[in-house]
Amino acid sequence: MCNVKRHGVFSMGRQREALFLLPSLAGVSLFVLAPFVDVVRRSFTDVMGESFVGLGNYKAVLANQAFRLAMGNTLKFLLVTVPLLLGLSLALANMAYFGRGRVYQKVCLLPMAVPVVSLVFVWKMAFHPNGMLNSYLGLSVDWINSSYAFAVLAASFLWKNIGYYVVLWITGLEGIPKSLYEAASLDGAGAVTRFFYITLPGLRPMLSAALVLALTGALKSYREAYLLAGEYPDKSIYLMQHMFHNWFRDMSVEKMAASAVVAVAVFAVMVYPLRRLSDSAQSV
Repeated sequence: MCNVKRHGVFSMGRQREALFLLPSLAGVSLFVLAPFVDVVRRSFTDVMGESFVGLGNYKAVLANQAFRLAMGNTLKFLLVTVPLLLGLSLALANMAYFGRGRVYQKVCLLPMAVPVVSLVFVWKMAFHPNGMLNSYLGLSVDWINSSYAFAVLAASFLWKNIGYYVVLWITGLEGIPKSLYEAASLDGAGAVTRFFYITLPGLRPMLSAALVLALTGALKSYREAYLLAGEYPDKSIYLMQHMFHNWFRDMSVEKMAASAVVAVAVFAVMVYPLRRLSDSAQSV
């Protein structure tokens, strides 16, 4: 009798959870899944979405020089900025949390309060051919319209976003019992040993979430790139969003659809191992 009651209460709880999730699932299905299904359909049709062309759009996209350049730059930007963002923010979080640099708590959060337009204006002043950096170094380099543009965009992305991940890591550090650090110190463990054997294992559940957030954040860096260099930047920072913007202006719907499906597939392959890492970390 008791088991029957428990089963009934459990079923009612699941039904209530489903009712609470229903509006959100309906919104995601209507505004995300349904449009994406239509994009997949259009990737196999002509520009009008009427005639079936098979894999012709995918062949054209994969052979397109602009797509290769944009996809390569986007992946390069992810592979460079995401590890730097997570590594630097983790180092600053440890300095702030363990009391050897609490000033970083204020300094790292400052960029989060600065609007992107103001931030880009400051970077333009710094990296203009007649800007502050060239004046200080005695150079005449056009940083934004040359191959240095990638480093400028990466630096602006790191400076803008590092404070958020410092707070994220500090939240994870607060979940690690301090008694573990005290016991390790009594056993003679140094700071490096405590970091690798206590801090990193304790941050494993937070790591996968931070990775996914960093990847999605890096994919949104087009805003800074567009404000810095416009529609046609140096080829080193020609990203996927630049390509989509230009193809949308030319109404190349079939190419946009095929490239969007390819991009989603590539990024899904990158995110899936992170999801498995999260599940394994939570099961430990």
